[in-house]
Amino acid sequence: MNLRDLRYLVALADTRHFGHAASKSHVSQPTLSAQIKKLEEYLGAPLVERQPRNVSLTEVGERVVARARRVLQDCDDIVELARAARDPLAGTLRVAFIPTLGPYLLPLVTPALRRKLPKLQLMLYEYQTGALLERLRAGELDVGILALGVDTEGLETRALGDEAFTLALPASHRLAKQASVRTDDLAGETLLLLEDGHCLRDQALDVCSRIDVHEAEDFRATSLETLRQMVAAGLGITLLPELATRGPFAAAKNVVARPFAKPVPHRTLGAAWRRSTTRSAAIGAICESIAAVLGARP
Repeated sequence: MNLRDLRYLVALADTRHFGHAASKSHVSQPTLSAQIKKLEEYLGAPLVERQPRNVSLTEVGERVVARARRVLQDCDDIVELARAARDPLAGTLRVAFIPTLGPYLLPLVTPALRRKLPKLQLMLYEYQTGALLERLRAGELDVGILALGVDTEGLETRALGDEAFTLALPASHRLAKQASVRTDDLAGETLLLLEDGHCLRDQALDVCSRIDVHEAEDFRATSLETLRQMVAAGLGITLLPELATRGPFAAAKNVVARPFAKPVPHRTLGAAWRRSTTRSAAIGAICESIAAVLGARP
């Protein structure tokens, strides 16, 4: 048994397809199939159920894969530990953002990161909160930037700053004439929300939980930009994070953004990473840069 064979098995568990697993592992399908067969013979137990159009793991196969993931992550951590010892702020760092944050924060923070960390190559990803945390725990990511207040058990977290919510409404709306709004002003309004899986959906519902707001039952947006266009079409109002209303995003036609009066509803942005990470120095530098950008906003 060797690490290569364990990687083949994990690739098969991820793809449930011998051809896709071979492609992911950069080997031929016969090679991958033969090595997994040898691994089964060595262990003396079937790991894979082979059917014409379906590949699944046996019960023991599922348990072996779970252990294999931990073994492979530990091995990758050893390699990263050695690299970090040579230069902790060099190499590759896998960073993921939630969709309601990444497009609006990255243009602000990327220039500072390039100046501060010229030898650090960032591999950037975008996932909804649940998928982000799952990949973080599995070792597929080094750090996630997200809204805190979710289940981060087993992970280290650091708050980076608060982001206020603003009200986005059609330019012709009655509340557009006000300099600021209160949550009570939203009573009786139709609220447009993101689809399930976005933490912003739950946060918006929490902000409006104490008033009579009607959720648009026949509509679920997949992105903030879709929400913005629905507001422009006069189909309702929505809550947007402050960063999504600044810069080029502030010029949406027929949409105005109004701040909330105190107490201002907000979300706390933060970072999460595995406690066993070997990239603490690089993650800390990323956190410092993002916190500085968030703290410097007007």
